[in-house]
Amino acid sequence: MLEALEAGTGGVLLRSNDPVQVRNLLTYVSRRAAEESGHPDAMLHYSVAKVVGVRQLGLGDRACVDLAGLMQPGEGLLVGSFARCLALVHSECGESQYIASRPFRVNAGPVHAYVLCPDGRTRYLSELASGMEVVVADPAGRCRTAVVGRVKIERRPLVLVELATPAELEGKVDGALMEQGAGEVARHSLMLQNAETVKLVGPARGHASRAAPKPLEEGAGKVDAAVSCSGASGVDVAWCAISVSELQPGDLVNVLLQPPARHTGIAVEEFILEK
Repeated sequence: MLEALEAGTGGVLLRSNDPVQVRNLLTYVSRRAAEESGHPDAMLHYSVAKVVGVRQLGLGDRACVDLAGLMQPGEGLLVGSFARCLALVHSECGESQYIASRPFRVNAGPVHAYVLCPDGRTRYLSELASGMEVVVADPAGRCRTAVVGRVKIERRPLVLVELATPAELEGKVDGALMEQGAGEVARHSLMLQNAETVKLVGPARGHASRAAPKPLEEGAGKVDAAVSCSGASGVDVAWCAISVSELQPGDLVNVLLQPPARHTGIAVEEFILEK
């Protein structure tokens, strides 16, 4: 009823003696309202990480997440080997000479990886199943909730992408800080399938380590130097999507930095060492 004909009813009467049900409904309605209005509470604040290593690995079980809805150029899922640093993995909305567009799919990486879900929770990719919800994000930080249609797990060759951010980074920081190499750095990583259709989203200058961008590197499947994405604030954000098969040290990607410790997907305060 809340989403009938993409508008929903004018009101809902909930009869329940369970306060948990009331709180859950309030959380759901508030989250949907924030997503639709572009409220700052529904915006993510990225940091910029520098690629410091790309290494070929052997076979692993990777998960393709197929959503019950379509994604636009620039949109994807936030995924990482550690909950403290999630990278924006682009959807397969672009076409190539080998594969048709699949705008409902994100080739998200191996089964051990974390993926961002509603209310700030994370789940392992291996946990996802039909009917669950994940967060779809764009380069401007705007996010929305989407329903998982299915998850395909298959053995595929993997690549390890090693990232670095300034150790003191908190919130949204310009990538120039990484380029200057100021201060100590924190190391992060994620694994992805080694395929040209798997791309990481970064700032427009993110492929500056190469003399010129190659075809099909960009987020909309074009050769342009950058694509603009309008965030909720109305400000255009220039971005590019770099294929992992072309990724090189020095490239820049957008990441979401979070508290590192998790218990059943919920952030907790405790000491944790992950490497």
